[in-house]
Amino acid sequence: MNLERADQIAKAVLYEGYMLYPYRPSSVKNQQRWNFGVVYPEAFSDAQGGSEPTSLQTECLVRGNASTVVEVKLRFLQLQRRRMRQSSLATGSLPDGWQEAVEREVGLPEFSLEELCFQTAIHPFRFPSQTQVCSENDSGGGLVAIVERRQETVEGSVDISARKVRDSLFTVRIHARNILFLENGTSGRDEALMHSLVSTHLVLGVQSGEFISLLEPPSELQELAANCQNRSVWPVLVGEEGQHDTLLASPIILYDYPKIAPESAGDLFDGTEIDEILSLRIMTLTEEEKNEIRQSDDRARHILERTDAMPAEQFMKLHGAVRGMRPLKEGAP
Repeated sequence: MNLERADQIAKAVLYEGYMLYPYRPSSVKNQQRWNFGVVYPEAFSDAQGGSEPTSLQTECLVRGNASTVVEVKLRFLQLQRRRMRQSSLATGSLPDGWQEAVEREVGLPEFSLEELCFQTAIHPFRFPSQTQVCSENDSGGGLVAIVERRQETVEGSVDISARKVRDSLFTVRIHARNILFLENGTSGRDEALMHSLVSTHLVLGVQSGEFISLLEPPSELQELAANCQNRSVWPVLVGEEGQHDTLLASPIILYDYPKIAPESAGDLFDGTEIDEILSLRIMTLTEEEKNEIRQSDDRARHILERTDAMPAEQFMKLHGAVRGMRPLKEGAP
């Protein structure tokens, strides 16, 4: 796998919508988050009339042979609820019950295409509930708060199979499900999210073979590519242009070989983010608004500190860049 490039893009996918500008928990935009790649427990989906997804599926084309090896990683955020047991913080701190996120990765064993054609590989996983209590101190070491963080059980399964569709060409299917049984159902979306896979996506690798682009397949493979069934994810090639060993199945629509702009100083989390505009808006926040962000979680606070400390020459780079130019064809308007 081209894990370095895949990790850059996957990080952006994981936290797309984590906390939107103006990065204050009290802002209306941040009252309902986690809109991308949520895989809910079945009980919650049933209560919503089946409208919420309980699984995702990606199908892709692999050129190889029986000994070609497929690697799969399922990645998602598991939410945890933050409650204050004791606090000396002034108003503007995080609301009680604020949902934070912990990154999870489920690495599956490697399988050959021959094995996957013969039998579906089923890989269950489980992250049990747990509670942590910790103290939070100010810059001088003084106790500011005692905080409880609670995670609820998350349980799922990843199924992998393959079938040969032509000589040296296979369709690989990965089906990830939330299989947690909630005996008493759920009391609402916030409760269901605590048992859900959030910002869920897959990173696939292949050894001694190659993935076929589903966006721009060779003409002779267009029909097979069109027949690949993808639900709740969008598979694209990842790495340097022309590489075919890594595929990212993303909950947001991307193009093949997506890249993080080198001018970007770091993630901003906001959907369809534009670094220059968001950075300018962060600079216009009042000191009271900035204090609320500082009392928020580490990721939001880091955005504020990074923007406030950004040198002028770095900021100017956000204004735009010409990646390349090509001559117009003769007769073109």
